[in-house]
Amino acid sequence: DGWKMERQVAAPLAGVRVIEIAGLAPAPYCGLILADFGADVVRIDRPTGGGVVIDSLGRGKRSLALDLKNPAGVATLLRLLSTADVLIEPFRAGVLEKLLGLPTASTVPSDYTAGAELLLKRIGNPRLVVARLTGYGQTGPLATVAGHDINYLAIAGVLSLIGRQGEAPVPPVNLVADFAGGSLMCALGIMLALFERTKSGKGQVIDAAMIDGASYLATFVYKARASGLHAGERGTNMLDSGAPFYDSYRTKDNKFMAVGAIEPQFFRLLVKGLGLHNNNNNGSELPSQHDVSEWPRMRKMFAEAFASRTRDEWVAVFGTDSELRDACVTPVLEFALGPNSEISAYPHNSVRGLLSNNKAETEQGQGAEEEPTPAPRLSRTPALSNSDKPQPRAPGQQSASVLAEYHFSATEIAELVRSGAVAMADTNSASL
Repeated sequence: DGWKMERQVAAPLAGVRVIEIAGLAPAPYCGLILADFGADVVRIDRPTGGGVVIDSLGRGKRSLALDLKNPAGVATLLRLLSTADVLIEPFRAGVLEKLLGLPTASTVPSDYTAGAELLLKRIGNPRLVVARLTGYGQTGPLATVAGHDINYLAIAGVLSLIGRQGEAPVPPVNLVADFAGGSLMCALGIMLALFERTKSGKGQVIDAAMIDGASYLATFVYKARASGLHAGERGTNMLDSGAPFYDSYRTKDNKFMAVGAIEPQFFRLLVKGLGLHNNNNNGSELPSQHDVSEWPRMRKMFAEAFASRTRDEWVAVFGTDSELRDACVTPVLEFALGPNSEISAYPHNSVRGLLSNNKAETEQGQGAEEEPTPAPRLSRTPALSNSDKPQPRAPGQQSASVLAEYHFSATEIAELVRSGAVAMADTNSASL
């Protein structure tokens, strides 16, 4: 636990105590964000090793293995929450209530406030912020139904926006609903609730639904439809691969370049870099930028041009040292595991330290993979360095020290272990 004692006092969330019940990716990432900025995050794992034990988003957290099916385990959780600031829980609607012995929560929106007040009363800490991060939310017909990122995007109408004309919608990995609409929105909700607490002295319950978050992220598209900017079917609009000057193109070496030359001055630089600036390409005049009927022909001309050189050759044409650097043309860098990727080696990324190796995890034998540096970058109270933040090697690795910090006596801890409510990890044989 030595790493915890070395945390920067100036970290923006220093002193904030977070209890995170282990779950799938969105809730762990929300906890990771808080830990990156200095919060003390304790992850509640299952003592038997069942369920979610391989948490690649455990950086900077500590693990307490607690059996929440054991009454003593539930009592321990409530005692932890009595002095905590935040609870992050990933269960479907009604599961936490059942766990705490409360009546089944109503999924009718008008009943939500009363249910939230009852939940806080049962926990017994009026200052606690309870963040409930789920796919469909705490209310509505789907509140208790299973789902994943693609389902939440589909129901929110966002999935229908992504893909080529005439083709099926394409899921954008699981970044939009799970992490942007889920984790980040939940972290924002926690920050808002903590800030409000400085004025009221009271906590509250956050209903962080990924479907809500994904929909909220699409606000611009809704407004753009009303203005006519994004009024066509999927794959025919300016920003969804419909416009040839906002798309990606294959190069001679089967890599790709990304083009975002929307403004006319940037478009002119793009055309010049492609050698099409004389408005004549083998006798074929270059169409006007916003002549939608000619976009297919323009796309063909761009594709043929990009296919004539390698990606690195195009980087030289449109690079930072070129007069064409404002053409909004960049290489599509390949995502790869391991240290020293082309993403981290790219000059701009290298200067900013976009990726970094976690020294603490490397020393623990947990690999030497690069991982993103926390964002945003605060000038006076920045996030903690990745190198300072190992993740638990096994569920329950810090059970004893966490309980001691929350004022459990040695006798109480021994009894909890004896009863099976708490487990200690064998970190010599277990690893994540």
